[in-house]
Order: sequence, then C-alpha cells, then structure tokens
Amino acid sequence: MFKESGVFVHQQQPIAILDSGVGGLTVAKEVMRQLPREKIVYFGDTARTPYGPRSSEEIIQFTREIVDYLIQFSPKMIVIACNTATAAALGVIRSRVAVPVVGVINPGARAAIGRSTTGCIGVIGTEGTIKSRAYDSALRELSPHVEVISETCPLFVPLVEKGNFRSPETYEAVRKSIGHLRKHPIDCLILGCTHYPFLTDTIAEVMGQNVALINSADETAREVSVILQNKRSLTRRDEIPVHQFFCSGDPILFKSIAQQWLGEQIELTPVIWQVPNIV
Repeated sequence: MFKESGVFVHQQQPIAILDSGVGGLTVAKEVMRQLPREKIVYFGDTARTPYGPRSSEEIIQFTREIVDYLIQFSPKMIVIACNTATAAALGVIRSRVAVPVVGVINPGARAAIGRSTTGCIGVIGTEGTIKSRAYDSALRELSPHVEVISETCPLFVPLVEKGNFRSPETYEAVRKSIGHLRKHPIDCLILGCTHYPFLTDTIAEVMGQNVALINSADETAREVSVILQNKRSLTRRDEIPVHQFFCSGDPILFKSIAQQWLGEQIELTPVIWQVPNIV
C-alpha cells in the first residue's frame, strides 16, 4: 500500500494497453468505464507514430520493445490497442508472454457483423492494416458472404496526434479520404484504427446518418472483462487504481490529448504521467 494525493491505495496487477500513439486511449477509456476498479498502464509510442506506413518487421520490433518494457509492471493482460500492430504482431506477442493478449480487430469485426443488415461493411484503416486484409478475414470468418469495402486513410493519424479533431482542414481530409464510400450500400463503417474515434463527429458528418460507425473499443473492453472473469483475475477489492501513462514522444501534447479524451474517467483517479527511455 502507498500514498498518492493523500489517499491510500493498494498496488495491483494492471491491464497493460499499448498503441502507436494516442489512439489506444479510446480503448483505455472504455476499459476504465467498464472496469473502474482495474489499474491501467498505458504506453503510446508517439515518437514513432504512425505505424501504418511501416513494414511488418518494424511494427513487430516496436511492439516487442514496448511489451518488454511493460512486462516490468507484471500485467495480468496485454491489450494491443492498435489495429496495425494487432494485424502484424498479435501472434508474435502471444507466443512471447504468459498472460492473455487481446487485439482490437476481432472485437470490431464481431460488432460490425452484429450491426449490419445489408451485409456490406466498410473498413477504414492505416495502410498496414488494410494491406494485411485482417478485417476481411475476420469478417468473412463470421459471415462468409459479407461484402467488405476497404479504404486507407493516411491523413487521419497525423491529424489526431496533433490534437486536430475538428477543423475545416480535418473535414476536408475526411471528405477526400472517404466521401466516395457513400456510393456503396454500406450500412456499417468500421473505424479500423483506434485513432479514428477522435474524428467520429467529422466522419459521421461525411458518411451520413444511415451509416453506423463501429468503434472496437467497447467490444474490446467487453472481451477483456470476459477473459479476466473466466480466469478469476478481476480485481475484487474496492481499491482506488492508480493509472500510469507513458509516451515516447512529446509528453505535454500527449497529456493534453489524454486528459481531454479521458475526461471524467480520470478526474477522480490518481494518475502518474511518465516518459520512459526506450527509444
């Protein structure tokens, strides 16, 4: 037990969440909402974002480095809250650690299949995610006859990493990137990068009210809860978790975006902000 901001709290095994930058905060927020007693250790690789244009070998290397760093906190689960890293490195990481490892692609695919009525699902993501066809495989495994329309959106991650969520520049970038998808009978659009929910309002404006936007964060958090419950690893004591957030790049910008996005999820919870030395 140690003291933080005048409150005594217990140490506990955390859920480790990693991302190429701030995008995984969308997953962290949902995990905090669904599992408020659980401690989060988050790592955003903001110094090396975006991952999308990088090779699979680089992404695997970066993901391994981050996981090796996070292992020191003895996590009971690792969440790869990055679609690109999930597509490239999920299997590798699962073979290297003894704790459950969850990605964000399968949960997002399940949510879309459950929501779609036309059987035509759109997927937007980074170059690496779309090229891997991981969503195509996950969707067709659930529904073999589903039609999948995919599009890369390389402009989105840089906008989010700068905190530029709503502006004329953002709207124009979204319109140019995905406006043409409206010609397809898409009724669900998977936000296949955890950065993209930051742009939900603009994406919804461009796509129209008849297209449901699928954010895998909710389904991923639900999967985390189910796995930990089945393993009887959920925190049972009424503890105050002390979350830890790490980034490899600009800590001021990262903290600003994190506080803005997480809002009430961290207002009543002690938070430690740190910049590690791994890159």
